[in-house]
Amino acid sequence: MSDKERKKGLIILGCPEAPAQVSLAVHLAYSLRRSGYLPVVAGNPSARHLLAMADPEHHYVGEMLDLDGCIEEIAAGEHDYDLSFVLVHRESGVSYAGTMSVVSAGRVVAVVFGKEAETLASLIDFDCETVVAPGGHNPLPLKKAIDRVMKWDV
Repeated sequence: MSDKERKKGLIILGCPEAPAQVSLAVHLAYSLRRSGYLPVVAGNPSARHLLAMADPEHHYVGEMLDLDGCIEEIAAGEHDYDLSFVLVHRESGVSYAGTMSVVSAGRVVAVVFGKEAETLASLIDFDCETVVAPGGHNPLPLKKAIDRVMKWDV
C-alpha cells in the first residue's frame, strides 16, 4: 500500500518545555505505524527540532509540519487526518484540541498531561476523546492510559 493510500495520523505537539512530550510523540508515532497509519507531526520549530533529534532517521516519525500551516490546511479542506492526537499541557493545547475537533472530520484525542492535567481537562467542553494523566516527567502512566484508550495494550 502506498503512503497516499494509508490512513494518516497527526500528532500535534505543544510547547516544547514538557520533558515527557518527546517520548510521548515517539511512542505515538511508533504505535500509529504499528497500527497501519502514516504518522505526521505538527508543531512549532523548537518542538519539531527536539523530535527530529530523538528520531533523526525518521524510523518512527514521518513528515513534520508547521503547526499553524497544518491547521490552516485542515480548516480550508485541503487536507485532513483519520486520527489526531493533540498533546496538551498548557491552555493553548486545549485551544488546539478544540480547533481540531471543529475542523477535522477524523477522530481527535486530547492527551492531557502535566502538573495541571486535571484543571486543563476540565476546560475541554467540546467533542473529543480525552486521555488524562498528571505529571510531566514520567511518561509511563500516560503511555499506559493512551494504550488502554487506543487498545494498543492487547
